[in-house]
Amino acid sequence: MTHRLALGTALSLTLALPAFAQDLLVFDYSGFENPDYHQPFIDQHGASPEFVFFGDEDEAFQRLLAGFRSDVTHICAGSVPRWQESGIIEPWDRARVAAYETLNADLLGQDVRAGSADLFFLPTDFGSTAIAYNSDEVPAEDVASLEIFNNPDYAGRLSIPDNVDDAYALAYLATGVTDWSDVTDAQFEAATEWLRGIHPNLLNYWVDPAEIQQLMASGQVLAAWVWNEVPVALADEGFPVGFQRNTSEGSSVWLCGYVNMAEGEGSEDQAYDYVNAMHAEVSAMPLLENGFGTANDAALQSLGAEALEAAGLGEVTVPLLAQLPISNEQRERQAEAFERIKAGF
Repeated sequence: MTHRLALGTALSLTLALPAFAQDLLVFDYSGFENPDYHQPFIDQHGASPEFVFFGDEDEAFQRLLAGFRSDVTHICAGSVPRWQESGIIEPWDRARVAAYETLNADLLGQDVRAGSADLFFLPTDFGSTAIAYNSDEVPAEDVASLEIFNNPDYAGRLSIPDNVDDAYALAYLATGVTDWSDVTDAQFEAATEWLRGIHPNLLNYWVDPAEIQQLMASGQVLAAWVWNEVPVALADEGFPVGFQRNTSEGSSVWLCGYVNMAEGEGSEDQAYDYVNAMHAEVSAMPLLENGFGTANDAALQSLGAEALEAAGLGEVTVPLLAQLPISNEQRERQAEAFERIKAGF
């Protein structure tokens, strides 16, 4: 990125503050424009950065390859190798990341935090994926195992995400794999066959949290593999929802953050101001209230165990599969198989 704030622009900003800070464009999921997530940036620059939204990371990747320019982009850890190999991102400077020393190393893993000389992915937010269920209609013993997705009693009343990473995290856990960083061909085939086996039992593959919340609230779906923000939202609406993270096979954690775009035209200084604002202690509670844990572990732990448990991010006693980066080859193989399964093959 380059420093391109011209004197004339700076003067115009002092005369009439725009609705957003014009010198930083953030390419993101809808909802992350919430000013509470980056209030220190607003305090510093007078307004939020400009946001442009995408539906999923594949769409974002293709738009960027086609020539769209952003300054920072929000992606999840599983996508990092493909983005790095494409050449569209450049490393972050660890020295300019204010919370770098207090990022959660146990969650992030060596590949993300300190696995190489360059930091191409800066974690900012994480969450858990587990079984949300209608606690009035589904007994706790039925969600003690991920095999509920194979239970014929719930055929047509189940759902999982239309997301290859979440789907395979579920399938690997269900078939005994808790580390997907180096799976064998046999492990991949077992997970694929498990996903193929549950396909007839699913009502659908949900696309966004609002969709699965509505399906569960209406009673069409009784149990689903969801992000922790979903049961938080349902509980706020008074819905009888449970969130089972302690299934016998385990549960999953996902990790997202920002990448620094190599051809961004905005302010590099503002890019660091923005990610530092996301990591700030004042941003931790607003993120948590919406189902996201901050990657700044010091800020997260300051909120207390009760708040973490209420948000679906409390401690668990079972294995966790961390959705950390995997090779391009593995991700493409999983994506191809998942598309075939959804099509009925």
